[in-house]
Amino acid sequence: MRVISGKYKGKNLIGFDIDGTRPTMDRVKESLFGIIQNKIKNSVVLDLFAGSGSLGIEALSNGSCEAYFIDNNIELINIIKKNTSNMDDKIHIMKSDYKSALELFRNSNIKFDIIFLDPPYKLNLINDCLEKIVEYDLLNKDGIIVCEYETEEIENNNLKLIKDKKYGSKKIKIYEL
Repeated sequence: MRVISGKYKGKNLIGFDIDGTRPTMDRVKESLFGIIQNKIKNSVVLDLFAGSGSLGIEALSNGSCEAYFIDNNIELINIIKKNTSNMDDKIHIMKSDYKSALELFRNSNIKFDIIFLDPPYKLNLINDCLEKIVEYDLLNKDGIIVCEYETEEIENNNLKLIKDKKYGSKKIKIYEL
């Protein structure tokens, strides 16, 4: 696994083989970042179920100014630290479950321009995350939420679906307020 574009292009990332992780395929990541490229420059990014940190790192590589990496697995937190070492960006890495992290952001008045939601597929957490993001007002004006999933039925009446793509069994939906 590697960074596919931007200032860190070619940087190898570790952690794709850790139990419970499912890295975003290069072709999916390349297509996704092509779709959102005009939103990345100077953005504040949240990689909520970060895993190896691949999506947040790709965003930093392409011009995001700050990234928050959240995962509840200490092994993956250590992987993210390794994957982001030697990077000169503003990086925040937190071991937390998604509910506590979203509450902390609400209480700290931290908002995001891009939120990546790529939770373990079998847990069906995206709808709950979308509800909390809207309820807690965590998305900046013109911000987007990128959801990667397989079979979960995703629906939120408070958000506008702006892109819906399928890559084999993987699906991507992008929302804005």
